[in-house]
Amino acid sequence: MRLTKYAHSCVRVEHDGAVLVIDPGIFSESAVALDGADAVLITHEHPDHLDVAAVNRQLERRPFPIHGPASLAGALGDAADLLRPVTPGESFTAATIPVSAHGGRHAVIHPDIPVIDNLGYLLDGVVYHPGDALFVPDIQVDTLFAPIHAPWSKFSEVVAFIRAVAPRRVFALHDALLNDNGYTVLDRQYTALSGSEYQRLEPGSRING
Repeated sequence: MRLTKYAHSCVRVEHDGAVLVIDPGIFSESAVALDGADAVLITHEHPDHLDVAAVNRQLERRPFPIHGPASLAGALGDAADLLRPVTPGESFTAATIPVSAHGGRHAVIHPDIPVIDNLGYLLDGVVYHPGDALFVPDIQVDTLFAPIHAPWSKFSEVVAFIRAVAPRRVFALHDALLNDNGYTVLDRQYTALSGSEYQRLEPGSRING
């Protein structure tokens, strides 16, 4: 698999001539990431993970299935017909890649804010994208994309999550609300404390999965 990390939580995966895109949100380069997509995975309905307008524009050029929680239907509007609902524990294939779904619920932002559905996706038993939750899958993960900053997160909890997953390497995810000062502090702390090979990729960076 060839992975391209775009801003915030968007990852493009190319494998065997097919393209899978995860969480093309409004903080990401969604139009670029979605170009040529054969399938899309959405972890949950928040706009920083689902740019509905960008998805619809790409669908006008080329239809593709959208995999995600059934609750996405309301957010997708006219594109809801292409939604293939996914449940926690389910395994399926998207754009030639074996995928398993984990977790089920978004992290708590505040007790007054309803908790929505959220799925983490494990690609080919190797690469894990958790969306907005710190759910630890019951399987060894080689490559973890970890949400390093969010209104719902606490640094110590994210470190504990990374250590519990215990990947060979971890890449920063969910970081669009940070400025340069925040990047400097958190990159240093995650490098020192995560227990894994940590790196924050610049948008557009490509790696092998």
